[in-house]
Amino acid sequence: MACTARLWKVEYMPVSPPIATTEQSAGTESADRVADVLIAFAQSDKPLGVSELARRLSLSKAVVHRILQSLASRALVQPVHGDTTYSLGPAAIGLGTKAWSQLDVRTVAAPVLRRLRDRTRETATLSVLVGHRRVYLDQYESPQEVKMVVEIGPQYPLHSGASSRAILAFLPEHFVVEATQELRVTRPEADLDAFLTSLDRIRELGYGTSNNERNTGAASIAAPFFDSAGHVIGSVSSSGPAFRYSSTADDDHVAHAAQVVSAAEDITRGLAGPA
Repeated sequence: MACTARLWKVEYMPVSPPIATTEQSAGTESADRVADVLIAFAQSDKPLGVSELARRLSLSKAVVHRILQSLASRALVQPVHGDTTYSLGPAAIGLGTKAWSQLDVRTVAAPVLRRLRDRTRETATLSVLVGHRRVYLDQYESPQEVKMVVEIGPQYPLHSGASSRAILAFLPEHFVVEATQELRVTRPEADLDAFLTSLDRIRELGYGTSNNERNTGAASIAAPFFDSAGHVIGSVSSSGPAFRYSSTADDDHVAHAAQVVSAAEDITRGLAGPA
């Protein structure tokens, strides 16, 4: 008996990727919203409130409020101006400091700082703006026995010290207003007119000085450096014991300041990249 073979055609249907569950989609959307809020703060030159964030991000005020409460509980944002607005908090500044340490600014600045240290024989420091605070990012210590050494990482206000004011002088006006208000609270005896005049002087000369200010017995000369768009992002300083720093009218001081300004300009050019 002859057998007839029968061929069966088997059709394979393409397998679709698994469809995200409602929970997964909601989680992704929530993460996106949190990221958008943090980015909004990073891109803003001023504190932001619930209404402003809701408008910018097309979110409800209730959603924005919940996100801010969550971020505030982790110190990623902090309330200012009577809890009506928020700015980046200490934890965000810590993240920013870590990010700065991984960017090219340290690489660009390293040979410049070494050269400044070698020429002045004083400690050369690199500071950057993180949020509304200044942070030391790097330093090259003086070879001399008596010297100035800074701590890398802590946050400093923008109103005190040459390194801070060299940055503040070139920031938008609301930074100056905020720094002035903070100075009034932390140092009620401070001469605010003299403080504002010192910022004008920094803009005129291109550098700032401090002597026995933040630390007794310490002095510093600092100049700002800028990104490729012309925004101030940090400062470089030459710091040491006050007794080795000349009067501002002295020729040695002028020469010392010129070296600091030149170092800051070198960093600015380095960050801009090839012409």
